[in-house]
Formats: sequence, structure tokens, C-alpha cells
Amino acid sequence: MMTWLSDWWSGGTAVIEPASQRDAARLAQLHGASFHRGWGEGEFETMLTERHTLVHRLRRGQKIIGFAVSRMAADEAELLSIAIDPRQRGRGLSRTLLLTHLGHLVGCGVRTVFLEVEEHNLPARRLYERAGFDVVGRRERYYQQPGGEQLNALLMRRDLP
Repeated sequence: MMTWLSDWWSGGTAVIEPASQRDAARLAQLHGASFHRGWGEGEFETMLTERHTLVHRLRRGQKIIGFAVSRMAADEAELLSIAIDPRQRGRGLSRTLLLTHLGHLVGCGVRTVFLEVEEHNLPARRLYERAGFDVVGRRERYYQQPGGEQLNALLMRRDLP
């Protein structure tokens, strides 16, 4: 199932659809541009073949500009990552991608979604809070930075309808 987004400011239409194996390299590129420790192409290839992993891509024309990936177990899921091309941020695309992805999780029988977010990543925290996630815990020194600094993660949860 695809979701079409009117994208009048850039002259194109953005589409949210299931990702496929052939998307692994681009998804790894987007992840690397968005996070300190980017996942490799092989990691995405593995996730895209796993039965309990749901991966959506956000595409404009033939160019993939974002993705969301979750792993499901019983009626719970963990949002593992969501990323938007840095040049496409600030347009509300991540919110639409997230909400569409959550809707597909509901369709898979998921009732509760968890995620971890770096405590000081305010744009991501705002995205998740506006999408109905609440902070339910904290993991001390969870993220390792290049210089050795360790940053805290917040554990967030959202119950789905």
C-alpha cells in the first residue's frame, strides 16, 4: 500500500511505500547522513528479509528521501530508526512518514510501540511527542560518541488504537 503526499513547495509528490532489497544501499546512505553510527548496506539487506521487520521508504520521483523501520514481536514493536535526507528536513515529511508507518503497524496487529531517542535530540523528541509518544524510562550513557562521550537515551512508548 502506498501513501501519496502532496508536495507543492518542491514541485513533486512524495510517496510512502514498502521498501525492498534493492533499496538497501540508499537506506544505508540516508542512515549514515542522519546518525553518528550509520548502519551498513548489509544490515539493511538483513532487515529487509526479516519477516518481523517493517520498512517503509519515502520517495520523491525515483529518489528515496527517507525511511522508517520497526521490528515487531507479538503485539509490540520497536521503532528502530527513522531518517529523512538532511536537505528535505523541516517540511513535515518525518511526521507523515512516522504516522503512516504507525498505521501499518496497527494493521499488523501491533498495539504498543517503543523507541529510544538521544536525550538532547530535541527535534526527534518533538516529533515523537507530537505523535503521541511518552517518556517511560531513561538509559544512562546509552549512546557512545566519537570522542568517548556517552549520552543518555530516553525510552518512549505509544499505545496504538
